Amino acid sequence: MNLKGLFFTIVLMLATYALRSQVSPDCLNAIPICNDTPVNAGTQGYGQDDFNGAQFSGCLEQTLTGAIESNSAWYRFRTGASGQLGFNIGFDIDEDWDFALYQTDDCGNLGDPVRCNFFDNSDREAYMGVGEDPTGSTSTVLYEDWLQVNPGEDYYLLINNFSNTNSGFSIQFTGAIFQTNPYDALDCSIISNLLGPPVAACDNEVVVLDATTPNALNYTWYQDTGSGYQQLAGVNTPTYQVPASAFYRVEVATPSGNIYSDVQVGFSTAPTTFPLSDEVFCTQSGSLDLNAKDVEALGGQDPGLFVVSYHPSLNDANLGTNALPKNYPLVPGTQSVYVRTTSVANGKCYDISQQFTLQVAAPPILDFPTEVPICEDGGAVTIGDTTPDPNSTYTWDSGEQTPTITVSGSGAYTLTVTNTQGGNGCSERWTVNVVISEPPGISDVIISDLQENNTVEVVTDVVGTFEYQLDSGPFQSGNRFANVSPGIHTVTVRDLLGCGAVSEDISVVGFPKFFTPNGDGNNDYWHIVGIQELNEPVVFVYDRYGKLLKQLYPNSPGWDGTFNGRELPSSDYWFRLSYLNNDGQRVDARHLNSHFALKR
Repeated sequence: MNLKGLFFTIVLMLATYALRSQVSPDCLNAIPICNDTPVNAGTQGYGQDDFNGAQFSGCLEQTLTGAIESNSAWYRFRTGASGQLGFNIGFDIDEDWDFALYQTDDCGNLGDPVRCNFFDNSDREAYMGVGEDPTGSTSTVLYEDWLQVNPGEDYYLLINNFSNTNSGFSIQFTGAIFQTNPYDALDCSIISNLLGPPVAACDNEVVVLDATTPNALNYTWYQDTGSGYQQLAGVNTPTYQVPASAFYRVEVATPSGNIYSDVQVGFSTAPTTFPLSDEVFCTQSGSLDLNAKDVEALGGQDPGLFVVSYHPSLNDANLGTNALPKNYPLVPGTQSVYVRTTSVANGKCYDISQQFTLQVAAPPILDFPTEVPICEDGGAVTIGDTTPDPNSTYTWDSGEQTPTITVSGSGAYTLTVTNTQGGNGCSERWTVNVVISEPPGISDVIISDLQENNTVEVVTDVVGTFEYQLDSGPFQSGNRFANVSPGIHTVTVRDLLGCGAVSEDISVVGFPKFFTPNGDGNNDYWHIVGIQELNEPVVFVYDRYGKLLKQLYPNSPGWDGTFNGRELPSSDYWFRLSYLNNDGQRVDARHLNSHFALKR
């Protein structure tokens, strides 16, 4: 969208008498506008230069005509109330029109325009003006901000054609002022015509012209459809019901002389809104393209003549406010959408007789495990939705049509859940991975003893979900036990899924990590502490080469660091502990750090 360069081609189209009567190319003869909006058929030429050779007027620039105007039409109006005021100027999307609005009551002192638009129409818009585009477009640059007006303000409006073609335009005034003051938003006192201002009506309306004049002697009516005024034979009443679009003239004979008054009456085709089908969507669709509903609403009527808009309430449709965006975001729920079909030529011609229901459903909410283990040594597991929705259907990729299935092997199983409520068919896919759970195994038991709080930590050799037990105590989720008494204990690891358990006996005893047999009375002997808790324990001491050096029993004072009466050197030595288990079998204690140091 760019401002235009200085290019102009004179339109080689002769206007009819009706068009010349409708359009004034000069500010001094600007056509007064009252509450009814004139509908125009085009412009030709600019008459006299209303800007006296100026190169600029606000955003308007001088063209190759030598003037700011090209093909111009001037209007004037006076506000009758306070409030928000705007207007829509409609035209062919292939044409380029400009406008400027001046707040003044003197054509010789226009000043700068209070609203102005000189952008080209490369975006092929159908409207320009002040306020809001009636199509709901928010990206157009052909609109200026609303006017905030007060009573008695005078304005002059210039509409200028800048294109190579000129098929006409229409004007429709808008704004909140027409809701608060529907009959006096624009002051009609500026029009002295007996028959009033131009009348823009719908073809389903009755328009009656009233020329009632005190002391009138006679009334004669005329009609001009483009070839001059012709008398309407036999029509001599003070009022006349208009049958068609045309210029009308009344001649009122009075004792003091004849009065002549002209008025233009234009009928616009009243639209009909055809029935629209209800819509059912999923939120996954994102949005509803309301443009696609226009075809239904128009039902074969020319889309160039009517605008279809959609509204959240019947009142909004009636007022033409709060139009829904044509790319309407979908929100879960059921909504009535009210349709307004409006004539482009005359915004007062509209139909709000139709509506449709928009039902939007959300896809099912799935909440069950996506990873389920199964025992390595066989078995089966049930997967899927254990709390199914009665308004949904369930289909697995393996063919089953139930909320849950029982499987005996690992793999990925995909469930499609479809919400059937209202026939919308919203679906959600959920994949459950069934993984092998290996039975537990004990790879090590870390025993921390020779302290007030002996601890035992069980280390497993596989990954899984396990719980742990010491002797016949309760199972726990942690693998560490505290305050373990010296003696023989059984540690058990079991799989939470029932995939097996494993147990091992351990011996919790204590022994010095080193001793110093130097005769000072401290640490002169080495022995295992707490073996009295074991059944017939025997401790075997070896050197690094595996040579047996000493056997120790519970009542022995310990090893003094000699072999056959000879002192052995400082070094590391190893030991083995055996005892009788509950079955009377001699076994070696496992999970012992079985070496210590001799220091001299």
